[in-house]
Amino acid sequence: MQALQLTAWQHDPELREVPDPEPGPGQVLVRIGGAGACHSDLHLSHDFAPGMMPFEPPFTLGHENAGWVEALGAGVDGLAVGDPVAVYGPWGCGRCRRCLMGMENYCERQGEIGVMGGGLGRDGGMAPFMIVPRPRFLVPLGDLDPIHAAPLTDAGLTPYHAVKRSLGLLVPGTTVVVIGVGGLGHMAVQLLRELSPATVIAVDQRQDALDVASEVGATHTVAMDGDAASEIREVSGGRGADVVLDFVGADATMALGASVSRPLGHLTIVGIAGGTLPLSFFGIGYEVSVATTYWGSLPELVELLALASIGRIGAHIEQFPLARATEAYAAMRAGTLRGRAVVVP
Repeated sequence: MQALQLTAWQHDPELREVPDPEPGPGQVLVRIGGAGACHSDLHLSHDFAPGMMPFEPPFTLGHENAGWVEALGAGVDGLAVGDPVAVYGPWGCGRCRRCLMGMENYCERQGEIGVMGGGLGRDGGMAPFMIVPRPRFLVPLGDLDPIHAAPLTDAGLTPYHAVKRSLGLLVPGTTVVVIGVGGLGHMAVQLLRELSPATVIAVDQRQDALDVASEVGATHTVAMDGDAASEIREVSGGRGADVVLDFVGADATMALGASVSRPLGHLTIVGIAGGTLPLSFFGIGYEVSVATTYWGSLPELVELLALASIGRIGAHIEQFPLARATEAYAAMRAGTLRGRAVVVP
């Protein structure tokens, strides 16, 4: 079969012929219906050097995956061939305290495992078939189309986790700022619309991204320029933002987030653009909590898919066949995608 593989660090991925996989004991073979193309794959391909990650190429990309059970390895029960499933992306040890809580994204033994998941050290979903090492990583899809469900496993789950940790602050009369309303950010806007009464301000440098944010529920949109901070303060009545979610993570976006964060607020950095945030006593509002987040938990994915199944949220997607998968990443790099690219093998 063909697979889109990263063959070397700091190298474009390429389509290669690889053997058809067969499930071993305890494993599940999934026929891929859709595999989301994530911006972090661009960082993985071009920004990391040998030795920076606990794994090495080659491996098949694609860590946002959904499809159907194709075959079961020995000893697997509770699943049947043909079952529609979403693949939970971060693969932990399954035994540490965090994993037992369903938080395999924060596995305490990740360094020992040496891989982070399918598409992140092990073969992912940019291919017709994918091996999932444990059935616990599969969540039933019900009637959800795998093409539309695939991006929810990261582009939906990551903002869902970031939003949930701050929901207690988002009472009526509060303001939340979403910086970067692309693949993940436009999902965050939808989640905030559904889960909180807060005023939602979307910030981006691209007008088409701001247009999408307005379509899916942003109360206000602000261009990422020199006037952004003053506009945010004006919309918030001079108080600033109770919660800022930065889905870019560059110097400029983190500086904006710090400048508009209200005392006692949350500034959550989700994007991995490589920026830094200098901290000093007067450089940020009093008792503003700054945090980074990574992906989300397995129970949160179950909750998120339930929201999607009743039509409350959904990713804006553009479909690409596997033969044009590299075009999806080129469009992402050029900033011409509206929402999320999904590769359909």
